[in-house]
Amino acid sequence: MARTDGNPVSFRIPSDLLAKVDDVAAALDRSRSWVVVHALGRFMDEHCAGILATARGAAELDRGESEDMDVVMEDLDRIIAAAEAKRP
Repeated sequence: MARTDGNPVSFRIPSDLLAKVDDVAAALDRSRSWVVVHALGRFMDEHCAGILATARGAAELDRGESEDMDVVMEDLDRIIAAAEAKRP
């Protein structure tokens, strides 16, 4: 996951958390950056996918890209009825 083609980022991190990052980096013989990139990537995958999906859905609704649920249900009822009518 860690790549060397990334962009530099500067942020503050609490001392106790940085100590944990350093301990993991030392145990794995990796850099701080490698540990932080892996931790952040995992966090994004596990905790942020739903947030981003919700934001995309809200943007679609704001653009009017939605269907009325009653209309969708009526369409489904028609499709099901047509399929049932074709059964022997």
